[in-house]
Amino acid sequence: MAEHFQTAQQRTRGRLRIAALTVALSATLSFTPHAFAANKEMIQLQTQVQQLQEAVARLQQSNDERMGVLKDLVQQTADSINKMGLTVGQLQQQVAAQAQGQGGKVDQVSGQVQSLNDSLDELKARLQRMEKSIGDVQSSQQSLNARFEGGAAPAGGGPLTAPAVPAESATPTPRGSRTSRPAPPPGFPQDSSADPAPLSGGVTPAAAAASPAAGAVNAPPVADLYQTAYGDYNGAKYSLAKAEFNDVIRFYPDSNYAGNAYFYLGEMLFKTRDYGPATRQYDKVIEQYPGNPKIPAAQLRKGQSLLAIKQTEAGTRELRSLIQRYPNSPEATTARARLGEMGTTARSR
Repeated sequence: MAEHFQTAQQRTRGRLRIAALTVALSATLSFTPHAFAANKEMIQLQTQVQQLQEAVARLQQSNDERMGVLKDLVQQTADSINKMGLTVGQLQQQVAAQAQGQGGKVDQVSGQVQSLNDSLDELKARLQRMEKSIGDVQSSQQSLNARFEGGAAPAGGGPLTAPAVPAESATPTPRGSRTSRPAPPPGFPQDSSADPAPLSGGVTPAAAAASPAAGAVNAPPVADLYQTAYGDYNGAKYSLAKAEFNDVIRFYPDSNYAGNAYFYLGEMLFKTRDYGPATRQYDKVIEQYPGNPKIPAAQLRKGQSLLAIKQTEAGTRELRSLIQRYPNSPEATTARARLGEMGTTARSR
C-alpha cells in the first residue's frame, strides 16, 4: 500500500510539471503582438491550452480525493493492526494466568496428598503404640493369672513358665478349641503369627521394634522415636526434628521409618532452599529403600530441586522418570504440569 502511495505522488508531480509548462506557454503567447491575435491557429491553440488547464485541474482534484481515500485506508489498517496486537497480548496474558493457576492448583493438590500421607503415617504409628500397650496389658494380666493359679513368677526377668499341674487334676482340652498362649514379657520379640498389620513398605511394627541396629538395644521403640520427630517437624522445630530423625536412621537403619526420616530431612533442606544437600537426602530414599511410599514424593522433590539449581537436563530427566514409574500418582500429575510450564513433554525425544 505504501508503494502505491509513492507511485501516486510521482504521477501527481509529473502532471503538475505539465500544467506549469502549459501555463508558461500561455503566458508567452499572451505577450505576442496584437498582429497575431487574429490568427485563427493562435485562437485554436489558446483554446486547447485552456482545455488542457481545465483537465489538469480536474485531474489534480481527482488525485487529491484518491489520496485522501488512501490515507483513510492506511489509517484504518494501522488501527486494526494495533487493536489486533492488543487482543493477542490480552489472550497471551489470559493463557499464562490460566496455566499459572492450574500449576498452583496441582501443587496444592500435591501438598494435600502429601499431608494425607503424613497423617496416615502418624495414624499407623499411633496404632502401633496402642497395639504395644494392649500387648503389655495382656502380658501383665497373664502374669497375674499365672501367679494366682500357680504361684509367683520367677524373679530376674526370666521367661514365665506355666506351673506344674498334677496329672490327675489336669482337665482335658475340648477338641477343636484354641488354647490361649501367654504373650512374652515386654522387650521380647513376639511370635510372627501374632504380629499386627505391616507398616508402609512391608515392615511390621513388631519387626521394626525388635530389630534395632547393633548398640541400640536401649534406644526407644522406632515408632515412638519417629513419631516424636514427626511431631517436632510439624511444629516447625526443625533443629530438634533433624536430630531425632537422625536418631531413627542411626538406631534403625534398616527400618522403613529410616527411609521416611531421610525424606523429611530432605524436606527441611528444601524448605530452606538448600537444594543441593536436599537432593542427596532424596536419593537415599529412592536408592536404599525400594518400596517406600515416599519414593514418588522424593523423586518429585529431587526433580524440582535440580531445576531450582539450574540443572535443567537432570531435573527434566528425573520428572520424566517419575511419570514413567508412577504414571497415576499425584506426583506424576504435578511433574506433567511442571514440564508443561517449561514447554517440554513428559516423554524424552
